[in-house]
Amino acid sequence: MIRSRPFGQRLRRRLAATGVAVLGAGAVLAAGAPAYAAAGCTVVYKVQSQWPGGFTGDIQIKNTGDPLTTWRLEFDFPDAGQKAGQGWSGVYSQTGQHVTVNNAAWNGNLGTNATVGTGFNGTFGSTNPVPTAFTLNGTACNQTANVPTVQITSPAANTRYTAPASIPITANATAASGQTISRVEFYHDGLLLGSDTTAPYAYTWDGVPAQTAAYRVQAVAFDSAGLKSSTADVPVFVDAATTPSIVANATSLALAAGKSGQWQLKLSKAPAANVSVAVARTAGTTAVTATPATLTFTPSNWNTAQNVAVAAATSATVGSTATIAATASGHTAAQLGVTIIDEGSVDARFTQLYNDLKNPANGYFSPEGVPYHSIETLIDEAPDHGHETTSEAFSYWLWLEAEHGQVTGEWAPFNNAWATMEKYIIPSHADQPTNANYNAQKPATYAAEYPLPSQYPSQLDQGVSVGTDPLAAELKAAYGTDDIYGMHWLLDVDNTYGFGHCGDGTTRVAYINTFQRGPQESTFETVPQPSCDTFAHGGPNGYLDLFTKDASYAKQWKYTNAPDADARAVQVAYWANVWATEQGKQSQISAAVANAAKMGDYLRYSFYDKYFKQPGCASTSCPAGTGKNSSNNLMSWYYAWGGAYDTSAGWAWRIGSSTSHFGYQNPMAAHILSNVAAFNPKSPTAKADWQASLDRQLEFYQWLQSSEGAIAGGATNSWNGNYSARPAGTPTFYGLAYVEAPVYEDPPSNRWFGMQTWSLERLAEYYYVTGNAKAKAVLDKWVPWALANTTIEEDSFLIPSDMEWTGAPNTWNASNPQPNTNLHVEVTSRGQDLGVAGSYAKLLTFYAAKSGNAQAKAAAKGLLDAIWAYKDDKGVSVTETRADYNRMDDVYNASTGQGIYIPQGWRGEMPNGDVIQPGVSFLDIRSFYRSDPDFPKVDAYLKGGPAPTFNYHRFWAQVDVATGYADYARLFPQG
Repeated sequence: MIRSRPFGQRLRRRLAATGVAVLGAGAVLAAGAPAYAAAGCTVVYKVQSQWPGGFTGDIQIKNTGDPLTTWRLEFDFPDAGQKAGQGWSGVYSQTGQHVTVNNAAWNGNLGTNATVGTGFNGTFGSTNPVPTAFTLNGTACNQTANVPTVQITSPAANTRYTAPASIPITANATAASGQTISRVEFYHDGLLLGSDTTAPYAYTWDGVPAQTAAYRVQAVAFDSAGLKSSTADVPVFVDAATTPSIVANATSLALAAGKSGQWQLKLSKAPAANVSVAVARTAGTTAVTATPATLTFTPSNWNTAQNVAVAAATSATVGSTATIAATASGHTAAQLGVTIIDEGSVDARFTQLYNDLKNPANGYFSPEGVPYHSIETLIDEAPDHGHETTSEAFSYWLWLEAEHGQVTGEWAPFNNAWATMEKYIIPSHADQPTNANYNAQKPATYAAEYPLPSQYPSQLDQGVSVGTDPLAAELKAAYGTDDIYGMHWLLDVDNTYGFGHCGDGTTRVAYINTFQRGPQESTFETVPQPSCDTFAHGGPNGYLDLFTKDASYAKQWKYTNAPDADARAVQVAYWANVWATEQGKQSQISAAVANAAKMGDYLRYSFYDKYFKQPGCASTSCPAGTGKNSSNNLMSWYYAWGGAYDTSAGWAWRIGSSTSHFGYQNPMAAHILSNVAAFNPKSPTAKADWQASLDRQLEFYQWLQSSEGAIAGGATNSWNGNYSARPAGTPTFYGLAYVEAPVYEDPPSNRWFGMQTWSLERLAEYYYVTGNAKAKAVLDKWVPWALANTTIEEDSFLIPSDMEWTGAPNTWNASNPQPNTNLHVEVTSRGQDLGVAGSYAKLLTFYAAKSGNAQAKAAAKGLLDAIWAYKDDKGVSVTETRADYNRMDDVYNASTGQGIYIPQGWRGEMPNGDVIQPGVSFLDIRSFYRSDPDFPKVDAYLKGGPAPTFNYHRFWAQVDVATGYADYARLFPQG
């Protein structure tokens, strides 16, 4: 049995205390001042998001003429049903189809080559075509001289397809004299589908649903100078299928002899009367059966999936196949190909775990298709409930589907995972509505962090200088939006707390946050709060005044990004791209690849000090950063952003993080974003930034490697979270101070072995792909240390669990690195953490495949074989004793600092009525736990009984194990 993990399941993301952000004063046009005419201009109009009858429009205006002191944009909607409604960063009016946008009071000045953005929420009738002609102060924009041209060669205008349609789009593009075409982007109705950098330019738009109105298929060419063509546009129609069909969730299934799986069926449209669907084996081995033989769909349940159990007899022969067909009169049939696999083979184990995870009966996914943190609900780690989820879980889901694509050649599940991630955990424009008011010259207002929760709320301090944000302008120029494309870290999937969406109380899959009050705030001491705080719950100021102290509070939205999860998404998208390309199917995932590059572009916010101060800061009066001199070139613990809930309010903010943990570094992602063409971000400086980060991350591992081989904690630019003076003799790394346990200390963040395997696995992938000598040197020392503390038997294993550290590294000397003879690690406990073991096996697999190290290869295979001894009907699991659950009923004790701290005089309520006030415990504000089916054994423990035990099925752990099998089978196909 193992004790509770201090980190892997207990990831901490803390939104720094920032209640408001300050905007710089906008320029106001004096009465009678001349506006001038624009001698040249370009306008980029995009449909940022669209829903039935409504849409969000985004307009980027570049003045290429003389400076303007006021501006007026005009255009005509092509369709009489299109209307511009609520607007921002401009004053909108409309007469008939003609729209006029005048500058807002604060953004009238528009210098030569300056860009301004504006946007609106609109409505439309049957179609929503994109306007094509714009004027700025009366001057026509987007004139075509010296710009590229593009023509859509296929499909022809008004081509008709049948849903679900696959529409191949091809285009010819021609550059102006002296230039070349850099890429062609393909759109439908203003929404980007994908791009192609090589002629002939093509993209296939798959799975297009039927609609009465025409779709507008579009193409735009860009040349080597960055100039864009006008939009080529052809209408196409997608008709509903005339013949209804049986819809299946899969076309293939792999089973071991004696095992079973599920196939889900439903109908494509409502029938007029009951439909009987016959299910039977139609070809192949008779050792495969399907039950039941008949399913009945009614006019009311036609769209509800029904399960078919597909079983392989114990006599089934490895390699044999069968075909299962589902048929019904008047309906297009569905087929399932079944292959019998060797249960004992490594690659077969991946398939079995994949089937376990995707089996709806096992409960890994919500009804919306969102992966839960765990099947079990009573679990307190980083998420404080099993049916919350994290950005980590989404990134692991992408990993699972990438490996599935590698094994099967099916990429629709990978694309679905990315689309679900975009829908639920990357905030939409509606969820971050006031970014247009963000002032990069004053990103946020300073509020100190403190070691103890009892030192909060923290006073906002306008007197502390804050550096400038060097990324905002180029990101907006690159993507045409002020919005951030990154995952928030935590979702309440089942709306267990009841916050809902922006206080509505009912919407499922709700953005929430927890950790926010210093390194001693453990997972048992947090006060959950909504990410969109409209004061609907909590106290009079919602939850804001638990964390920051201010004269008044505004309703606001706020999100925190976990950089390791976004970097993992980039990492696995790279492998998906490699494997899909090998299969000749790269075009199927090109949109996801482009979005991974985009995510990496925004991920650079994690490089920056929290308040954009320069490295080496040791007081609040230290220099504020300008340009990129506040970048540490390391992936820090988080970046965060927020703003006013009221769209008429004028502020938004962004912050980085001052602390970097070695466990968050991802040299593989840095390599991908700086050296792999398909992943080059659009921002002009992003590739160089990621190259600098790659070099710095490799040095970070070197600096933190102990005498024995393990990697120590990390470094900070803000001692105690408030830029205190560093203690004398503190080692430094490019101005950052060494911290033994970065970010959190209850328990210490450098104790858990899983942080070692997570981070070093990425380093091993980077070494495998590039052969980098620095990566190899770190791994050559780390692997022998880890193996010396590992025991592997046929059906059991022991790997490091907890570690203790003594000493410190030397101050870093890049030109002459010294061994850390005074930095030591000791393994204090060993255990059977299955997820960590899977990660560890992958690390050893990549290292062995590149280095030829036979011991590492044997250990990887041995671990993977031993893990299978813990296989159950839902995946893999091991019994855990959770003695730490004795803290669930702790109330705040000033002498120990444990328990939930609530300031004296503060009182509020959770959505279910649980009272929040001094003296409450973890359970007091989570009374829903008392009705959990697993609570009786926790209750008995709190009343003096034995510590409870659980067999948890954490999603990330299942995927780490499953992908361990897939990687070993791929890299060592002979075993």
